[in-house]
Amino acid sequence: MNNFQFSIFNKFTMTQFSNLTIQSAHAGLIKKQFSCLELVNFYLDKIKKEKDELNDFLNLTEKLALEQAKKVDDKIAGGEKIGPLEGIPMAIKDNILVEGYKTTAGSKILENYTASYDATVIEKLKKAGAIIIGKTNLDEFAMGSSTENSAYGVVKNPLDTGRVSGGSSGGSAAAVAANHCLGALGSDTGGSVRQPASFCGVVGFKPSYGAVSRYGLIAMASSLDQIGLLAKTVEDARLIFNVIKGKDSLDSTTVDNARYKIRNTRYKNLKIGIPKEYFGQGISKGVKEIIEKTIKDSEKIGEIREVSLPYTEYALAVYYIIMPAEVSANLARYDGIKYGYSHPAGDHPQGGASLLDFYLKTRADGFGDEVRRRIILGTYVLSAGYYEAYYGKAQKVRALIKKEFEKVFSPSTGGVDILLTPTAPTAAFKIGEKKDPLSMYLSDIYTVPASLAGLPAISIPAGMTGELPVGLQIIGPQFEDDLLLEVAGRYKKIL
Repeated sequence: MNNFQFSIFNKFTMTQFSNLTIQSAHAGLIKKQFSCLELVNFYLDKIKKEKDELNDFLNLTEKLALEQAKKVDDKIAGGEKIGPLEGIPMAIKDNILVEGYKTTAGSKILENYTASYDATVIEKLKKAGAIIIGKTNLDEFAMGSSTENSAYGVVKNPLDTGRVSGGSSGGSAAAVAANHCLGALGSDTGGSVRQPASFCGVVGFKPSYGAVSRYGLIAMASSLDQIGLLAKTVEDARLIFNVIKGKDSLDSTTVDNARYKIRNTRYKNLKIGIPKEYFGQGISKGVKEIIEKTIKDSEKIGEIREVSLPYTEYALAVYYIIMPAEVSANLARYDGIKYGYSHPAGDHPQGGASLLDFYLKTRADGFGDEVRRRIILGTYVLSAGYYEAYYGKAQKVRALIKKEFEKVFSPSTGGVDILLTPTAPTAAFKIGEKKDPLSMYLSDIYTVPASLAGLPAISIPAGMTGELPVGLQIIGPQFEDDLLLEVAGRYKKIL
């Protein structure tokens, strides 16, 4: 037995390490119950033993993690104070750049791409002393609801390895649920943080659009993408959010922290809205029963009101027009010339093939089925003669969906403070179960509306249907992320 294992089993047991949260790990470091190196080595060792079974990590940033851990230990040994994320091992979805390490976006076309700079969120995490432990698996270019679309294999759910972990941030959600890290970053375009959080029984938070810089995030659909996070508790989610949020000169869509003003009166006499449209056909019996029980229990913390969001009916259709259109534009840059995968040399333009032929073969071979499907769909809705009929009309309906949310949240019209909905219509489904793309897209039916409106939304564990977790989604007004986290924290007492 090596010194590391001896230290763990005699000072802090494997079970104790697995039960840590960010807050308790911070306390343990301060009390010197374990060193940061011991903490990091525990997670690295556990990942190495289990990652082949779960496939949640694509790459480990071991050298970086150990260097960061040593700095934290030196700081503690010198009697210096450490911040709330200092020394905390975190995983990063592999569409977020970490300088000097591969960033594949789960795609063959970027299999050999090494990031030349840090994303803004990574800069902020490093400055806060967080430990970057590895890059997690995802649906290719974040396109999917199950992480079955990765070029590097399916991510399995730690609670039942025969089932999916959700998507597209399935690797990050699985890593938190499997105790492979204490927190993780993901990206959420139409539910890609919240839905896997529901499937894996962890907390998944999508901040307001513009709350967190997207600089260094590989773009999928720029008007929808938002970097989000996964954690074991709402309190841990708040700690991560407080570090990564804020205006960034490199992302013009970000807003200043001054926008986050909470009307303190809203913490009292909380008005909780239940959108009747979220409980129609498609929701499984087990999920519906758990969410309805949670709604009834919500009477302990606020006043329950039924509300109506009729344009919700069109949200999924609108999303699957706008998102592919932006995908087709953002992925046009992957041509096999500048970086990433190139079709074998025999078909390279210099080998005799035409440039167009080279582009077509590179993209056909480099992109997976789902990515190609969305590029084709997006190109079609943007094409001459169809732009106004599809994309233009979808943008108009998106504006109506946003206005509908604004009205239901407006204090001037006696609106509610937050909305409660299921996160997903079902619990985690079996790997390979959903072969029809449309049935897969329906997994996002409850998460897409908040994304279209740019609203903050969080999924928290609400209960179990059989042995599978069910998530409760809480949606808040734009830029009232702190209110949303405060309310989500209250549910810890009643769930």
